[in-house]
Amino acid sequence: MTDKRTCDVLVIGGGPAGLAASIAAHDAGANVLLIEREQRLGGILKQCIHDGFGLVRFKEKLSGPEYAERFIDEFGKRGITALLQTFVTDVKKTADGFETVVVDREGVHTITAKSMVLATGCRERTAKQVSIHGTRPAGVFTAGTAQNFINLCGQMPTKKCVILGSGDIGLIMARRLTLEGAEVLGVYEVKPTPSGLARNIQQCLRDFDIPLYLSHTVTRVFGEDRLTGVEITQVDEHMKPVPGTEQYLDCDALILSVGLIPENEISEKLGVEIDATTRGPRCNKDQETSVPGVFSCGNSLQVFDLVDYVSDSGELAGTNAAAYAKGTYTRSDKARVPVPLEEPAGDMAPNQMVCITCPQGCLLTVDREEDGSITVTGNRCPRGEQFAINELSAPKRTICSTVRTAFPETPVLPVRVSTDIPKEKIFDVMNEIDKVCVTMRVSRGDVLIRDVLGTGADVIATSDLLQPDA
Repeated sequence: MTDKRTCDVLVIGGGPAGLAASIAAHDAGANVLLIEREQRLGGILKQCIHDGFGLVRFKEKLSGPEYAERFIDEFGKRGITALLQTFVTDVKKTADGFETVVVDREGVHTITAKSMVLATGCRERTAKQVSIHGTRPAGVFTAGTAQNFINLCGQMPTKKCVILGSGDIGLIMARRLTLEGAEVLGVYEVKPTPSGLARNIQQCLRDFDIPLYLSHTVTRVFGEDRLTGVEITQVDEHMKPVPGTEQYLDCDALILSVGLIPENEISEKLGVEIDATTRGPRCNKDQETSVPGVFSCGNSLQVFDLVDYVSDSGELAGTNAAAYAKGTYTRSDKARVPVPLEEPAGDMAPNQMVCITCPQGCLLTVDREEDGSITVTGNRCPRGEQFAINELSAPKRTICSTVRTAFPETPVLPVRVSTDIPKEKIFDVMNEIDKVCVTMRVSRGDVLIRDVLGTGADVIATSDLLQPDA
């Protein structure tokens, strides 16, 4: 037995793209319904506790939960309906729009909508997709899975690990695991150049002396019940293993950061054309797919470097989906131009450094003049010059982590320091954070440690998971 629901715009996916699309469609006058398969909105940002989000949109360095919850707040203020823990089982185009069959705890429902926004995100490549030989022991994780374990479940997935792939999530997890006491033996990249952004190479690897090995890959895993080691092999210019270069490393986990693939099962079910380059739907400039009335946004459209661009794509898709539902949309034949990805890190000269204050990741050249003054070039904004000067005299960094809680449904709470702290005090501050156990309901922005170790920085909560009215 099914019940039927109707709306103007149906948004599938409750991450940053889906939230932005829903808000934009609502503000354009549409009746919006959002469906999300997880129990909370926010998508992957719930577990991305590191900072660097929102620098383009909000001109602030926010953590993932902080960025997501700003949109969740706006979503809630508008009274938009969200069906959580709801799964799409079928979707088809009809004469009047679209008919989507979903399943939740209450049963099966049919939703009819005049237009749709697909904001289903992306998924990680697995060990099978990179053809690693050997047994199938526990301890082989994608970077996102490891991130989920440590940042949402409060469980350390490894004590000594190897990371395969220099994608940004892998780099970020190298730092996160190191901060929590794990030993990261190295990051191994099959290509001759790193995949991650220059600023992440700097703040996630170089800051912690984690080695990066280019033109290397994992060719075999060892272990029965649990991973006991991996075989590392150099590769040639064609990325083929070079015989005789094999090396065995003892470890208990292999973390994979080997690429993302847009989730497009629903798009394909609707007959949407897929772009061979982006692996997302082929869209016009309004983000309408080849199927009229179906719009795509976020990482299901293409994998973006910055979440700010994800939100931009959601707003555009939501606005146009609302216009389509109202009958005021005029289809464009002009193709969408994919947003270019930022350039990966390259080699640096001894007098060069990467600025990490904003997404541009400028490569700075720093020279000391005969009179002792410092000349900085390569910066595209004044912050770059100040960063370089500080880096030479008193380098500072931010810390994003989690604290334990007394609430079983939320074992850890994401936190960060309110301002940058001296780089040499990172692990001392981490020790203070590790001592905290939250036993009271707190909200985003609440101070958990004031002026930690006299640094002038407070340790603050970055999520409303434990808000008083939760």
